[in-house]
Amino acid sequence: MKSFFRHTLQALILLMVALVSALMAMRVAIHGREVAVPDLLGKTPVEARRVAEASGFQFEVERQYYSPKVPEGKILSQIPPAGTQLRRGWQIRVAQSMGPQRVEIPNVLGQSQRAAEINIRRRGLDMGEIAQVQLSGAEADQVIAQDPAPSAGSISVPKISLLTSQPPASQAFVMPSFAGQTLGNVTAVLKDAGLKIGTVTEAAPAADSGTSSPAPQPSPASIIISQNPAPGGKVIAGSAVNFEVR
Repeated sequence: MKSFFRHTLQALILLMVALVSALMAMRVAIHGREVAVPDLLGKTPVEARRVAEASGFQFEVERQYYSPKVPEGKILSQIPPAGTQLRRGWQIRVAQSMGPQRVEIPNVLGQSQRAAEINIRRRGLDMGEIAQVQLSGAEADQVIAQDPAPSAGSISVPKISLLTSQPPASQAFVMPSFAGQTLGNVTAVLKDAGLKIGTVTEAAPAADSGTSSPAPQPSPASIIISQNPAPGGKVIAGSAVNFEVR
């Protein structure tokens, strides 16, 4: 009985050794057929195909893309990436560069900012920075400069920056109190400050049981008793100031 168990155990051990040896041999055989994927980036399709096939791989140009960095006709990307361990016969798929996307820059000078943006985006271009400058005599929100310049070529998907005009900011004043001053003196002061006289009304006379007389008309000698805008308010050049006088 002991001899039977001993022979059985020896047989099992030999079987396990045989299985392990077979697995190791299979692994060596499989990995022995694996090779590193070559680096095809920057090569022409003809060169890349020759290198790929020499390593035992298939080769296919799958797509083409614009690229500002990779010259036209060169390999832009590859799948699987270089260095990957694969069995011979696998296919390497690559994308070929079409070079920079060359576009002609539109002329948007003199257009409104909105019209210029629509014109730029319609051509598949991107908006860059938009700056504004106060320019006397120019229409508001008008493009007065652009970068790149109009009709510039050989530019890869550029961002176009614009400089637009804005009217000069109106000068602001803090309204002083004119109460107690004559209308004539105040009129001269407002004129010098770039303001103007608005509506001037005469205060209603006090009730009198005697004979009625027509209300006097405002004159340069009339005394100001109230104003609008009120003292302390902020006004800009060209605004009108209304007064009540007596």
